[in-house]
Amino acid sequence: QVTLVERGGGLVQAGGSLRLSCVASGFTFSSYAMAWFRQAPGKEREFAATITWNGGSTYYNESVKGRFTISRDNTKNSVYLQMNDLKPEDTAVYYCAVERRGVKYGSNWYELGRNYAYWGRGTQVTVSS
Repeated sequence: QVTLVERGGGLVQAGGSLRLSCVASGFTFSSYAMAWFRQAPGKEREFAATITWNGGSTYYNESVKGRFTISRDNTKNSVYLQMNDLKPEDTAVYYCAVERRGVKYGSNWYELGRNYAYWGRGTQVTVSS
């Protein structure tokens, strides 16, 4: 049984930092790309960042590029999202997700939620102005 558990959310002032973590179990973590998505109130889920199985490649939404850093530790079955210079518009529930193997949809597959097979329950990040 695949489980993904996110931690590290909270309330922070604009300009502050948070580090999210996601601990995975139930699959061979080191073989799969992992991602962070987010969903703000009243908005659709949005891609934030993806990291390939070995950390060799990372991808970011333009809105977070230069402020967020995705990383992973395959010895701990964990993926992280370091978020710096947070803005009120970063307020959202943040979800980690594991890649779906097989055919990928879209030219930038990592941006599409349908290319991920399992999701965590999310952690709330709130940035006050």
